[in-house]
Amino acid sequence: MKKKEIYLKDIKQGEKVSSSFLAAEKNMAFSQKGSPYLNVRLKDKSGEMEGKVWDNAVELDKKFKKGDIIAIEGRAASYKNALQLSIISIRKCDGEEIDPADYLPRAKGDTAAMFNELIAFVDKITGKPLQDLLRAFFDDAPTAELFKKAPAAKGFHHIYLGGLLEHTLSVVRLLDKAADHYPRLDRDILIAGGLLHDIGKIYEFSFDSMIDYSDEGRLIGHIVMGVEMLDRKIAAIPDFPPQLALEMRHIILSHHGEFEYGSPKRPKTMEALVVHYMDDLDAKLNAFENFVADSANGDSEWTTYNRFFERYLYKRKQEK
Repeated sequence: MKKKEIYLKDIKQGEKVSSSFLAAEKNMAFSQKGSPYLNVRLKDKSGEMEGKVWDNAVELDKKFKKGDIIAIEGRAASYKNALQLSIISIRKCDGEEIDPADYLPRAKGDTAAMFNELIAFVDKITGKPLQDLLRAFFDDAPTAELFKKAPAAKGFHHIYLGGLLEHTLSVVRLLDKAADHYPRLDRDILIAGGLLHDIGKIYEFSFDSMIDYSDEGRLIGHIVMGVEMLDRKIAAIPDFPPQLALEMRHIILSHHGEFEYGSPKRPKTMEALVVHYMDDLDAKLNAFENFVADSANGDSEWTTYNRFFERYLYKRKQEK
């Protein structure tokens, strides 16, 4: 296995670059003069960068496909206040010469520690039916391994390996505090709902070579998949209370909050409402924080325009 030469975050303007990257996207375009050129979205665990092939674009386009790890040679240049690579040559890498961990970003926290903290919340559940349900998910080794590795999204929040675990744990921490503040909430249902609200995402995404939707993810989606998974686990637990099963299904079905955000139902229990708002809060803060951190508008106290939030975001002045 060959050691990766350089990561995208370390590339400086004007440098010659000879290294390997994940080809996350690629498309052919044409200049005003009609000459073809190739756009390639390059990624590694440190970030992403645009690449352009100006010469021999048609020939080099045939050498790789989206999702391949490619070795490129080129030079870094600044365009509209952002670095991009002008690529001269491209070669598809063999599996033996790369470490897949170099090309996908990962959660900063320790995966084992985060999972242990999550299991500690499972241990605090007092009702046996919900305890059995959660154990059926998280004591299952294949499910647990996927849960530790899966991202929480493809293009908005926690877009990295371990993102689902990090997001779920953060949501459950918030729910635990909300249960202290609002004693009328059913803590067991609240915490169990937080733990399972995104469980379908372990199958919604593929994340072996790059983060993308699986066929099931595109055709069905994590909300319906999560309810299907829930129903299968409940069916294997003798005498699981029907009303409890109904409320757990409702939390998963309503956690996106509104119909326009893909939610089949809007929250109609207090616990479902709180799960929705904590899920939404954690997702948006993660997206906000990462956009500010990755902003290429280096000399300004404001980011470039964010299409999701539909506004410029304030970075806050750094004290000197």
